[in-house]
Amino acid sequence: MEAFRPPRQQGVGQSTVTRHIAELERALGVSLLNRTTRRVSLTDEGARYLAGARTILRLVDEATDQARSAGGDPIGKVRVSCTAALGIRHVSRGVFALQDRCPGIAIDLGLSDVRIDLVREAVDVAIRLGPLEDSSLQLKPVGQSHRVLVASQAYLARHGCPSTPDELARHQTIRMSNVMGSGTLRARGRMRPCTPSR
Repeated sequence: MEAFRPPRQQGVGQSTVTRHIAELERALGVSLLNRTTRRVSLTDEGARYLAGARTILRLVDEATDQARSAGGDPIGKVRVSCTAALGIRHVSRGVFALQDRCPGIAIDLGLSDVRIDLVREAVDVAIRLGPLEDSSLQLKPVGQSHRVLVASQAYLARHGCPSTPDELARHQTIRMSNVMGSGTLRARGRMRPCTPSR
């Protein structure tokens, strides 16, 4: 799907766009835009219509790419979403390798630690840490991420060393709030004794 270009860059006047939108609203029987003297924004119906239209256009693009690549090398665009740290450290290498093997595939790799609506953003592949939030999506595990509890010597000197997992509940912690399930900790094996340095 081509990147959005303002109507003026496409040689289309504002009056023409306004007329087309008015005709579309009459045909649909709903308002797609909220209009004020200062700004124009999408109504709820307009946002849903836009998301559906983008999905249709993406499917048309995919069908076109499949038809073109039926007899040759794969071509097309794939949108991938991933957290920043995971993408920089691991995923980007795979993306570069895939593009070397399949130069006809354009990969749009979006790195963000903010949770996004994968359907609305037309993301083809999302790589996430933690359990699957939306059951309508298909999940395939690709690896495991192990976490390690650490503390600074200064913190342990002030608050003491936990000797059992239950004692961790009274300690102050920092966690990645954007990772599903990060509020739950499953400890395995024995806790190593810690001794704050003096």
